[in-house]
Amino acid sequence: MKSTYSLLIILLVSLVCHAKQGQKELRIKITSEVINEGYIGNGGEWDPYDEAESWGASVSDKDWETLFKRIDFMKMKYVRCMINSPYRYYNASTGKYDKTRNIKSISKLLAYCTSHDITVIFGEYNPPKWSMKQDDKWVDMSVDYLNYLVNDLGFTCIKYFVIFNEPDGDWASPNGDYDLWKDMAYKFTNKMKTYPQLFEKVKLAGPDIVEGNRNKNSKYNAVGWVKQAALEVDSLIGVYDIHAYPGQAQVRSGEYQDELFKYKKQVPVGKKIVLGESGYKYWREPDSVLMTEYNRRVKGHPFTKGSDCNMLCYDYFYGLDMPLLCMDVMNNGYSGMAVWMIDDAMHSSGDSGKPKDIKIWGMWNILGAEVFGKPDEENIRPWYYTWSLMCRNFQAGANILKIETPNNKDVRFTSAELGGKISIAAVNFGKINYKVTINVPRPMSDCNLYIYQEKYRPVDRDGFPIPSKRGVNVKTSYTIVLKAQSFVMLSNMK
Repeated sequence: MKSTYSLLIILLVSLVCHAKQGQKELRIKITSEVINEGYIGNGGEWDPYDEAESWGASVSDKDWETLFKRIDFMKMKYVRCMINSPYRYYNASTGKYDKTRNIKSISKLLAYCTSHDITVIFGEYNPPKWSMKQDDKWVDMSVDYLNYLVNDLGFTCIKYFVIFNEPDGDWASPNGDYDLWKDMAYKFTNKMKTYPQLFEKVKLAGPDIVEGNRNKNSKYNAVGWVKQAALEVDSLIGVYDIHAYPGQAQVRSGEYQDELFKYKKQVPVGKKIVLGESGYKYWREPDSVLMTEYNRRVKGHPFTKGSDCNMLCYDYFYGLDMPLLCMDVMNNGYSGMAVWMIDDAMHSSGDSGKPKDIKIWGMWNILGAEVFGKPDEENIRPWYYTWSLMCRNFQAGANILKIETPNNKDVRFTSAELGGKISIAAVNFGKINYKVTINVPRPMSDCNLYIYQEKYRPVDRDGFPIPSKRGVNVKTSYTIVLKAQSFVMLSNMK
């Protein structure tokens, strides 16, 4: 009996010691100091399903209802919406311009954005034909179409216009020619000025380059593109934007913040910069295990060759990594982040019009049943949980607050204030739990607490996040156990 009792004591001591080793205490302070003023908002790339009909099924009214319901919950305030003109205003077989051609789906999307006060960066991936990249005919058609959307149809959600997608890339029609891009920026601007009120309502977004890219044909690297644009065409640019596809190890280590800062510091005072596209790619050596899994999933896949995908967007951990990147964006002076992308049903590789190599990056595929015979693809993926919360609880106009926190490699925080309401988000991507005490700059009343854990993330019947706790009141501080590999959001910004 004595030996059994002793064994029990040893076991209990062991468990207590293990628990202490498996949990650390952390105290952070959210200050009232504003480090990033007037946030535009978080959202995503939401393109108007250019290829859907060529794939064999248009987006049905029922599908639109589902989309709108999901996006209603997200409360996005920033959308990037791009078109391929041969699927819209330009008939490639005849070479004729028709602004009303295939207008239905883009009208549905832009009408929704207008009625929900969503800021839209609209643009074109490339000219109708690459040979037209400096052609006045393209400028005339493109700007007339922009005016048709904004002034004739009343889609005033469009605030910014992109003339080339990723012009610094060797995959884009400018092929890294900065001077060509600059000349076309002037051409487009001058044409926009010929339409009453258009230029007052819409400015250019640019240069729309890819962070870290270096085209051997270009005289500038990606940072140089932003720097030159700021020096030479700042008067034409309403908002600066870049695209970001870091590796997981880059972001989790904290080093990616330095990369973001290189671009931010080129932007003139008083102007904002956003991530026009953002996601993760795993080609870097520290992410080799993830890349191996990516390649395994691509092999023999029925509707993608993986030439432009993130096959890991189905995974729980992606719901940690996307808000983690956004925290770096918010805490380092950027004004918005659009994830690539909302829906798999938007693009095939090269926009071929064939559903044989689609771009799997989304939170779902709304055409999963109709085109691919895979109804489950229409289901919400895990990362919708956290990204929807990063959108709805960091609203347009919010000010990002400075956070005082001890150096910690596993946990990251961000916080914002709007109209006296505060949102706080945290990600623990480490291996141990943290007991976190959060000091707040003012009392917070009637808060919702959301928790995203692999085996605990409450949802309603539509699959939308629901609070783990409601009506939380915070006087000076709030303490919570932030479990390993988890996300939490505390907010009274509703």
